[in-house]
Amino acid sequence: MTQVTGEPTPSRNGTSTPVSDGEPRRPRPLTPEEEAQQFRVSQGFYARAWGKFRHDRLSMIAAAGIGIVVLITLLGPIVCEFVLRTAPDTIMRMPDGRVAVLQPPGERFLLGTDDLGRDVLTRLLYAGRISLSIGFLVAFISIVVGTAAGLAAGYFGGWVDDLVNAVIQFVFNIPGLFVLIILSVVFQPDVPLLALIFAFFFWPGTARQVRGVAQSVRNLDYVVAAQSLGASNFRIITRHILPNVSNIIMVVAGFDVGGAILGESALSYLGFGVRVPLSSWGNMLSGSIDLFEKAPWLVYPPGAMIFVTVLCVVLLADGLRDALDPRV
Repeated sequence: MTQVTGEPTPSRNGTSTPVSDGEPRRPRPLTPEEEAQQFRVSQGFYARAWGKFRHDRLSMIAAAGIGIVVLITLLGPIVCEFVLRTAPDTIMRMPDGRVAVLQPPGERFLLGTDDLGRDVLTRLLYAGRISLSIGFLVAFISIVVGTAAGLAAGYFGGWVDDLVNAVIQFVFNIPGLFVLIILSVVFQPDVPLLALIFAFFFWPGTARQVRGVAQSVRNLDYVVAAQSLGASNFRIITRHILPNVSNIIMVVAGFDVGGAILGESALSYLGFGVRVPLSSWGNMLSGSIDLFEKAPWLVYPPGAMIFVTVLCVVLLADGLRDALDPRV
């Protein structure tokens, strides 16, 4: 016959509750701190990541900044048509009928006009669509191709790893700027083709970063246990390895967006970027360098947009890296 004593007994939540003779065992109520800890443990991976991210003030400011930039550029045609009542190639005129050439910022032209009499604000809004399209498209292609190649090389190893490394080394040994100039001259690419050319040189960096993390994760206990239980390679890669490389992917994506915008600006400065009549922040900046002393308002707006956009993207990527890091 079992004798009931008054000694403390462990409850289901891990705490000890004293039990009197003949009384039922009741767990001690959790404190608010213990309830919060239990809730965090029960959250999913992405819910915990969002909880960490929204407490990072700098990252939230960067997310708001890039969100505002994207929203303004998406609504650019509507703003230009119904508010400014201009188009990017419209020649503006003064009240007396003269062409408004190199007019400084003022009430009539908020950011002034260029050497052809076009409104700078209108061109800036339309140019943002081109520059952001190139940046995000390059990052998307680079992340998709580089992550797939890096995961395959890091997880399977062997001849797959050798093949991916050989391709990566081949691309790294190609002089990027030289090839970009040649391809820009030969094909005269539009925006999608220019983004594809940039992505060709960007994805090996993504693949190398992802490969290194995948190699360190594939031998961990929970991956080996999933293999022993008969989980497919696709499930192991997507459920157990991909979350561990997601923080690296976010950082690389941020640098890819910034690098593509800056790279297009460099090509435009050399005369091989986005073709006229399309406007980008890069060719607006490069086309106004010679007029800096005479009309500095042509240089500052596109330069400021490039600086703010790249800074916000990099800070946002850094915040997402910390939030998606499962070790934090």
